[in-house]
Amino acid sequence: MVTLTPKQQLENLLPYNMIATRKWLSSKGMSRHAIDNTLKSNKLKPLAVGVYTRPESPSSWQSVVCSLQLMTDYPIYLGGLSALQQFGLAQYLTSDHTKTIHLYSENKPPSWLDKIQQETHFKWHRTKTFWEDKLFSTDPFSREIDWHQGLPALKVSCPEKAFLEMLVDVPKSISFDHANEIMQGMTSLSPNKLNSLLKGCKSIKAKRLFLWFAEQQDYAWFRKLDLTDVELGTGNRVIAKGGKLDKKYLITVPRDLYG
Repeated sequence: MVTLTPKQQLENLLPYNMIATRKWLSSKGMSRHAIDNTLKSNKLKPLAVGVYTRPESPSSWQSVVCSLQLMTDYPIYLGGLSALQQFGLAQYLTSDHTKTIHLYSENKPPSWLDKIQQETHFKWHRTKTFWEDKLFSTDPFSREIDWHQGLPALKVSCPEKAFLEMLVDVPKSISFDHANEIMQGMTSLSPNKLNSLLKGCKSIKAKRLFLWFAEQQDYAWFRKLDLTDVELGTGNRVIAKGGKLDKKYLITVPRDLYG
């Protein structure tokens, strides 16, 4: 059996453009002594306490997300508006939107995530109150996007799932107009995926908003939806303050968009 040197171990475990935690490197066989020596010899660059990258390795939000997905034993997905942007479906974006990366997971974020100096901010969404477990982690509702040759692809929510995730932020950080423009570009969604997603989504607000936006466009896929077992709750929901109540979906929407 060939014994690798610490340098060889590091090259195997931590390619350029990726980051790693001390805990993860240790779990992959690097000793504490080897990690300390690579730090002292400047073969590792600290990004935060216990979080490292290779010297001169460019750090981007993609490298952080890809590394997170590689190091964790539970699903983490790029979702919501960030996923829609990857598919070219986000329409116009403000600087605040482009600097916010939306991540979705059943678990809490690692404590070091917000301590890394980045131009972007990672907004972490817990999925336990939004998706049934089987819908969050299964392949039919995710995509893989290549971002750098030779490195793992990013795991991303499919457009159908991402749009529903985004609706939680309407109208707080996503305007009705923006969500409506995004829906106008979603001409070829999968009714089969949407049937499963709507049944497995726990957010009454997101489901009602989705159906309201979709009905305005009257796409062919919308007419194929089976809402028989979709739970839409009861009672009115005030989403747009001072808006007009849509009597079918029982949500208030901006008057200029109504009808």
